[in-house]
Amino acid sequence: MRSIIASLSILAAVALVAPAAWAPAAWAHAALREASPAVGSTVAKSPTEISLKFSEGVEPELSSITLSLKDGAKFATGKAGTGGKDKRFLTLKLPKALAPGAYTVHWAVVSIDSHKTEGSYSFEIKP
Repeated sequence: MRSIIASLSILAAVALVAPAAWAPAAWAHAALREASPAVGSTVAKSPTEISLKFSEGVEPELSSITLSLKDGAKFATGKAGTGGKDKRFLTLKLPKALAPGAYTVHWAVVSIDSHKTEGSYSFEIKP
């Protein structure tokens, strides 16, 4: 009888704890994993696009990348899109070369599980 009660106690404990082990995955948000140009980098020439890789897929129609100059003025760009089949990538083609200087990339994404995250980082162009 004791072994049955012990077994039931263990099963009850597992049933209570197991959902908590899966909860962080359900509450995850898309986190920036890689960026090109890289976060805080100095590059020798203007990039042709901004490319961001997130920890999970994003919805391109609900996500954006904007580029601003050091003084806060926005640099005119088009709409960001995903990088093909891998929905973890969001890219922004630049319509023209950037002049030397400091730039800030602002991003706001909605992950495929509908959570919104945003952030920014800077890079610099020095010829």
